[in-house]
Amino acid sequence: MTHVSLLRLYVLRATYLFVLVGLGLTVWPSILNHTQAWPLMNGVVSCLLGGVSILAALGIRYPLQMLPVLLFELIWKSIWLISVALPLWSAGQMDARTWSTVTDCLVGVTLMPIVIPWGYVISNYVKRPGDPWKRDAISAARALTQQ
Repeated sequence: MTHVSLLRLYVLRATYLFVLVGLGLTVWPSILNHTQAWPLMNGVVSCLLGGVSILAALGIRYPLQMLPVLLFELIWKSIWLISVALPLWSAGQMDARTWSTVTDCLVGVTLMPIVIPWGYVISNYVKRPGDPWKRDAISAARALTQQ
C-alpha cells in the first residue's frame, strides 16, 4: 500500500503542527532566553528537540517525506518510558517532574501509532529496496529508470 488518503495527509499535518506548537511553547523559550550556562545534557536535549520542531514544520508541507520525525518521536518516547520511567515507577521513586514527562510521552506514544500510515511505512521503509551502496549500482539504477 503506497497510497495515503488526503484525509490521512491532513491528519499527519495536524500532528506535525501539534508537535511544532508543543515544542515551540516548551522548548524554544528556554533555547532563546536561557541566561546562564546549561548543564550539558539539558542543552543537548533542548537543542535536539528544537531541531525536531523545525523538522515538524517541514512535515506540515511534506507529511510523507518527514514520517521519520514521527517515527523518531514514537521510538524515543517508548524507549524513555520503558528504560527510565518504568523502573522508577516500579521502585516507587516517581516525582512530579517525572510524572509530567510520563504524561507528555504517553500522549505521543498513544497518538503516533494512530496517525502514522503503517502501510506506507512498511512498503516504503521495510519492503522497498534500499539505496545502492556502490557507484556502479547507482549507474545501473539510473539506466533502468531512463528506459
